[in-house]
Amino acid sequence: MRFDFKRCLLFCLTVWSMNLAAQVNVHKELRTPNWNLIALRYEKQVKPLVFKSIFPAELRAINNTVIELPGFIIPTKVGNTFSTFMLSIVPIESCPFCGTGDIPSMVEVKMLKTIKWTDKVVRIRGKFLINDSGDNRSEFYLLNAEQL
Repeated sequence: MRFDFKRCLLFCLTVWSMNLAAQVNVHKELRTPNWNLIALRYEKQVKPLVFKSIFPAELRAINNTVIELPGFIIPTKVGNTFSTFMLSIVPIESCPFCGTGDIPSMVEVKMLKTIKWTDKVVRIRGKFLINDSGDNRSEFYLLNAEQL
């Protein structure tokens, strides 16, 4: 049997293109300076099986300030309009556990007026709060928020 370079090359290109098609879109275009600051939060083990969230000084600097974030609406209840929802850097149809990097942070949004659900990017402005109480609620809030 003779080695067929053209067939081998065609096979390699086909496998390579299938691998490219399977890549997850990380949505880097939504990364803003504010999302980058939110991503600084990390967990530290304080005792066996007990972790505490750490909010670095750069992230704490935007606590209690009005910020803007682009993102996707992740509903927390059934409906078509929402006054409370999660804002994510990845769309609802993307698996937040897939792809590269860690699980992206989400921010709980409390709107002044209801907003209609969309699968498009929305831009939200509101007062950013860090919840460092250690309870099981969201760690980040955007309060009195408005859609831009």
